[in-house]
Amino acid sequence: MEEKELSQLLQIRRDKLTELQDEGRDPFLITKFNRTHTSADIIDDYTTEEREITVRGELKQVTAKISPLDGQNVCVAGRIMSKRGMGKVGFVHISDIDGQIQLFVKRDILGEEEYNRFKKLDIGDIIGATGEVFTTQTGEISIRVDKITLLSKSLLPLPEKFHGLSDPDLRYRQRYVDLIMNGDVKDTFIKRSKIVTAIRRYLDNSGFLEVETPILNTIAGGAAARPFITHHNTLDMDMYLRIATELHLKRLIVGGMEKVYEMGRQFRNEGMDVRHNPEFTSIEIYEAYADYNDMMDLFENLVRECAREVCGTEQIEYQGTPIDLTHFERITMIDSVKRVTGVDFNEIKTDEEAQAAAKAKGLEIDKAKSSRGDIIAQFFDEFVEETLIQPTFITDYPVEISPLAKRKPNQPELTERFELFIYAREMGNAFSELNDPIDQRGRFMHQMELRAAGDDEANMIDEDFITALEYGMPPTGGLGIGVDRLVMLLTDSYSIRDVLLFPTMKPLEK
Repeated sequence: MEEKELSQLLQIRRDKLTELQDEGRDPFLITKFNRTHTSADIIDDYTTEEREITVRGELKQVTAKISPLDGQNVCVAGRIMSKRGMGKVGFVHISDIDGQIQLFVKRDILGEEEYNRFKKLDIGDIIGATGEVFTTQTGEISIRVDKITLLSKSLLPLPEKFHGLSDPDLRYRQRYVDLIMNGDVKDTFIKRSKIVTAIRRYLDNSGFLEVETPILNTIAGGAAARPFITHHNTLDMDMYLRIATELHLKRLIVGGMEKVYEMGRQFRNEGMDVRHNPEFTSIEIYEAYADYNDMMDLFENLVRECAREVCGTEQIEYQGTPIDLTHFERITMIDSVKRVTGVDFNEIKTDEEAQAAAKAKGLEIDKAKSSRGDIIAQFFDEFVEETLIQPTFITDYPVEISPLAKRKPNQPELTERFELFIYAREMGNAFSELNDPIDQRGRFMHQMELRAAGDDEANMIDEDFITALEYGMPPTGGLGIGVDRLVMLLTDSYSIRDVLLFPTMKPLEK
């Protein structure tokens, strides 16, 4: 649309508002509207009957939908999405939270003065309407309107009907317009809400207690990530937005709260792509006297519960690929590397042998991360992860990359840790939690050496957390789930931005 033409349309809408205000009919002064039904109340659960209608003198057979509220008076409200007619009869479709419904507006019913006001309404205006539910000759459930109230004047035109709002950047910046124009987008976020509710319901019914822990922290702990730093003026000290809730939740396990979880925002000052946003939603779950096998069972059941809730099935499709949520494979990291590359790290015992294997595969090794365990992880990242399409638990991670996980009793170079992968994406991370304060301090010291070598994602030492462990923490299973990625999977959304109502965006002036 040309800028001059748009400017004229904007002025016409403002002129209409001024006219309404001059008449004492300012829609912005209305504070409440008593709606009795939504579109779904009227349209859902319809029955059908065969009818004969005359179209241009020709008799036709149509299947008419009959509303369960047929013949009853209702009061609806919503945004005008389309208008047609406007001689003595007009048809309008309004949109509400549940969908759309057609309004049948006739001058003889509404009265000439009100009908003329109706004709001045614009697409995008929000209205309330009362009238009788009926089925039109063409078989569409509609409302025969006897009163219309303008509730809010739209001063900006909606995007053109047939092209809609398709530019991804504009959709994310103006999510409100995206929700108006694209019904599937609204459906995605309704499903997101259902997934979050299903997670909470499952955990609550399993005896877990939802808790809240600080977002502002004096150190960034619980994960390997670069934090956001802010400043507290009164205390005159820098603080970190949390990168994980782990260390506080494990303090609660020490305190005797045996089954706890927290769902909320985490903040990581890292790159942005289709799987990463600087702020994201995760849930962390901890259970005393459990281990990582229990967490695998919990995670598997939770994913299936959410799939049944929003998809109605455990056989789903993601980006054109069938995903079977009835079967979750379990395989160690070393065995997965052997399966894909043929390299068996069970036979490779030293750092030097691991480095030689990496060189043979063309991998470049960072001197700060050149141990056998680090190289196993690099083999997995480089060769294995992209092959994990169906649900797969990768277990038994090297201790070098698992500073908070408990060692395997019979293989102390490995930990009781797993991650779940679906469609080559990590969905969650879990441990048999480390509860040895001496071992924990040693691993924190190793992480601090990595920080000193320039790794600003390495863990910081949390002295108070070590003190908590010294009081004694029972054997504990812990699980962290990326809620956004689970929503992406169950709503068939390609990008994390498609499941965040307001993803992080660079300002236009930048």
